[in-house]
Amino acid sequence: MLSPKSVAWEHPCFDFISMTALFKQGCDASVLLDDTDTFTGEKTSFPNANSLRGFDVIDNIKSKMENMCPGVVSCADILALAARDSVAALGGQRWEVQLGRRDSTTASLADSNTDLPAPFLDLNGLISAFEKKNFTAKEMVTLSGAHTVGLVRCSLFRARIYNETNIDPSFAASMQQNCPFEGGDNNFSPFDSTTPFVFDNAYYQNLVRKRGLIHSDQQLFVNGSGPTDSQVSTYSRNMGRFKKDFADAMFKMSLLTPLTGSDGQIRTNCRVVN
Repeated sequence: MLSPKSVAWEHPCFDFISMTALFKQGCDASVLLDDTDTFTGEKTSFPNANSLRGFDVIDNIKSKMENMCPGVVSCADILALAARDSVAALGGQRWEVQLGRRDSTTASLADSNTDLPAPFLDLNGLISAFEKKNFTAKEMVTLSGAHTVGLVRCSLFRARIYNETNIDPSFAASMQQNCPFEGGDNNFSPFDSTTPFVFDNAYYQNLVRKRGLIHSDQQLFVNGSGPTDSQVSTYSRNMGRFKKDFADAMFKMSLLTPLTGSDGQIRTNCRVVN
């Protein structure tokens, strides 16, 4: 059973490892596993390669927990708590985290490539991807607000800033400075160029101004009359509403098919199976 507790970790870093791990197949810490001779992990999948960071933060937390209470706190619980506390540290609203998850004993490169919403998806594709995890279109728009912080590789938004027309020309030009037409694939830019390290509603304000950096983000706001445009407009004006809805959606995400009881294990080292 998962039980509600409150734990505040010392490191305020927001890492999308937490978001990725929670979304893919429930929070089972499979994304933390390194490749082995018997399986290829998820770190090199298309959405994750050269993008996920913060593994050392999780390693440090896990090491301290093992020194304090060996074999008790799972890597999956650490990820769930890291998602909550990093959002709170950057200005977002906290949510209850229920504990008691166990860690997976394997990982799937194929699942990681297919389960995580791609940055090139249109609106219908986004809605479908989230529906597969039992999230509504409204919750999809809410959870997309995680892009109010974080960085993204040039290769994932180059087509948008050079080829798409539903983009502020001055914004496209500014993003092109760090993302050339050729080369620089791994150059990073913030999803939210306004307040890139603050958890606020600037992400939605940017979408209204046609300043969404990746294609899938701008799909949430097309021309003021799209099916999700109204929600984006509301969040752009009401930060409190966004933060409350985000916390509620993250609580739901944290409960996606966790391993409990005798399933899985509690890893000693988050990178390898015991």
